[in-house]
Amino acid sequence: MNNRTIEFSVGCFVLVGLVAVLYLALQVGSAQFFNKDSYELQARFSSASGVNPGSRVEIAGVRVGTVKEIVLSDNFYAIATFQLPKALELDDDTIASIKTAGLIGDRFIQLNPGGSGFPLEPGDMIVDTESAMDIESLISRFALGGIDGDD
Repeated sequence: MNNRTIEFSVGCFVLVGLVAVLYLALQVGSAQFFNKDSYELQARFSSASGVNPGSRVEIAGVRVGTVKEIVLSDNFYAIATFQLPKALELDDDTIASIKTAGLIGDRFIQLNPGGSGFPLEPGDMIVDTESAMDIESLISRFALGGIDGDD
């Protein structure tokens, strides 16, 4: 083989490798940029500690969406915006809770669908929410005797 054939083969191999890496990056990153079959909802929490963009959204333990952003509102609530598939219709009495995977695992948003019959529209806000339990404050209150009892 001459140098020109080797250089051409190596160039083709590198090009195929770059295309494969790009394809995998789009698949692993769940490529929501190209996904037109989804919509966004928001949920208002008093504390969204531990939930970050990219965190998962689950219903009954099944991942159904992804958190897009979390911002602080004017009245000091955390507003989480998340993306769900259009095939999934939720009612306006849906409850959003922040849960922890395992003892010290990642936090995610769990949705408990309601049954009111009035569907949420894209961009609507879920106001029935439960923030995550703050384990540190519970332990410190218990360890320091700060739990109020009936004395």
